[in-house]
Amino acid sequence: MPKPYPREFREDIVRVARNRGQGVTVDQIAADFGIHAVTLWKWMRRADIDDRVNPGTTSQESAELREARRRIKLLEQEN
Repeated sequence: MPKPYPREFREDIVRVARNRGQGVTVDQIAADFGIHAVTLWKWMRRADIDDRVNPGTTSQESAELREARRRIKLLEQEN
């Protein structure tokens, strides 16, 4: 499994993609940074959800749910 890109790197690329000039495509930006265009589209979609532009579960909510499920599983095992 490939290593994930640092959060700051992802945020910078999403910012560049959002502020791209007319005629500049997301595919071009992705190629400039050496990532796949689908990856950049996913990052942009996740950023829109995290910024509450689009509906969905934010990254923070997902992390909280993951932690809660882990704790529930641990408590069930102890019981």
